[in-house]
Amino acid sequence: MKIKIKSPSTLISVKFKCICYLLSTVFFSVHFNCNSQPSEIGISGESFSDSPRIINIINFIRQTDYRIENSENLLFEAVENQIKLVNEYNFPATFLFQYDALINPAYQKLMKTQLSPNCEIGAWWEITQPHVEAAGIKWRGEHSWVSHANIAFTTGYTPEEREKLVDVYMSKFKDIYGEYPRSVGSWFIDAHTLAYMVEKYKIVASSNCKDQVGTDGYTLWGGYWNQAYYPSRYNAYMPAQTEENQIPVPVFRMLGSDPIYQYETGVGTNGQDVISLEPVYRESGKNREWVEYFLESIVNQPSLAFNYAQAGQENSFTWSSMEEGLKMQFPLFKSLREEGKIRIETLENTGKWFKDRFTMTPATAVTTLTDIKKEGNKTVWFNSRFYRASLLWEKDGFCLRDIHLFDENLQSDYLTTPGTGNQFFYQTLPVIDRFYWSTPEERTGLRIMQLEDDGTLEEIILKDPVVTEPAMDVLCVSASDNKGNRFEIVFYENKIDISYKGDKKDFTWMMALKVPKSRKERLPFESFEGTVLRAKFKGFPYKITCEEGSIQKGDKTEYDLRMVPNEHKLVINCTNR
Repeated sequence: MKIKIKSPSTLISVKFKCICYLLSTVFFSVHFNCNSQPSEIGISGESFSDSPRIINIINFIRQTDYRIENSENLLFEAVENQIKLVNEYNFPATFLFQYDALINPAYQKLMKTQLSPNCEIGAWWEITQPHVEAAGIKWRGEHSWVSHANIAFTTGYTPEEREKLVDVYMSKFKDIYGEYPRSVGSWFIDAHTLAYMVEKYKIVASSNCKDQVGTDGYTLWGGYWNQAYYPSRYNAYMPAQTEENQIPVPVFRMLGSDPIYQYETGVGTNGQDVISLEPVYRESGKNREWVEYFLESIVNQPSLAFNYAQAGQENSFTWSSMEEGLKMQFPLFKSLREEGKIRIETLENTGKWFKDRFTMTPATAVTTLTDIKKEGNKTVWFNSRFYRASLLWEKDGFCLRDIHLFDENLQSDYLTTPGTGNQFFYQTLPVIDRFYWSTPEERTGLRIMQLEDDGTLEEIILKDPVVTEPAMDVLCVSASDNKGNRFEIVFYENKIDISYKGDKKDFTWMMALKVPKSRKERLPFESFEGTVLRAKFKGFPYKITCEEGSIQKGDKTEYDLRMVPNEHKLVINCTNR
């Protein structure tokens, strides 16, 4: 719910939009290299140079938490102090309510009397006993709120029950605040529920949890890393490739993951720790040095269409745990806003901006070239509606550590069937997966290798990457090894180009993947057919195609696959087509 009407965005004539579209069609018929200049042609009339950095302060609110003594008072106190803090800085913030807190008169009075007019009230989509019973459904939890996936989230309910839960919430919200909420967040909202909210109640923004394995029993792995995407109608975790099969609401990734370290924390286990912007974590969101390192990546490094982070905290952590971190972070946000480097806005406003600017999921990047641990580690993430990929530089290595393909036709396990138990799993299609395919002692990755005269392979370790943005949806990474061998890795919306740019005529290289023996059973590869690698994940077939070069099965070197360039160039098609 918007308490105050915002000033409208700049209106652009239809004629101008058409001209921009025609120009962009011509412009993108060409291929780019790292020496290309950034395009000034934008999306929906905006210049490419307008790549905003956006911060949403989102605080989500529970009424009670059985894990905490005196929880109702402590959780209410946390929200009171969150409001005081955002009012002190005059920050627009979003407060999302569970149903049990929504119907509490004390919270209603607090919001109506203390919340600044530039803030937003919306829905937090965890299911509670009062909510279920108001919808005429039997409650299955031991307490009035529990974290079990099949009880706390609509993945555990039938499609008909999901609609009843939405209708009851929306009706009550409108009774209290006079209109329906425009933003709905959750650790996860299934596709049926999300589409129903959009189509019947016209929500304009949603949010879900960062990528994680097993944290609190919830696994979200292989998705659009950070920023936001339009989800498939069959799977709300999967970015859609077409307008007709996408739910027309942007889903923003929450919590501000550490771009280098979150991905691999817990390798070799079935769970991960949390390294995020959340202000309760002493080694990350409560640590000023870490927050400055994180914001450097979000604010000052190449990101293509835009960059994004969610700040704020759930009230279950209580004010005593979050106060120090929030009061450290807010002056940093204020300073960056005054310098014109970030926009702080409500989730609703960011959702409207996204929908106005992008008709389909844009290409974005997260670039992190400084290392909080000062070990020389760096990473680049690239996302598009077709795939995500991540490069990793280590003290003694370099690899493509992650490629996951997106396919809107991969149906979620929970689309029409309720999940059971205290976990849920949402995953995409792995091509390279350094987390699942590694052990603590042996980390995998697709590495650049030089073929020696005796047939052995020697790893090429690239250093000192230079990252540029030749176009609105193209990211170029250029780097050399200690012998001066220079490579360019160019991420396009639908493919990855990897090229050797040196002049050594007898130089022979390839990309090679070696997976620990104990992890080989996790590989999805089924057949190698020259330029095509066929794979299957959870029964869903997909493929990786080399438009330039070939794909070979590993041999006596114990490598599991090789990608061999053609005239020093590999082009990996990532569209599953």
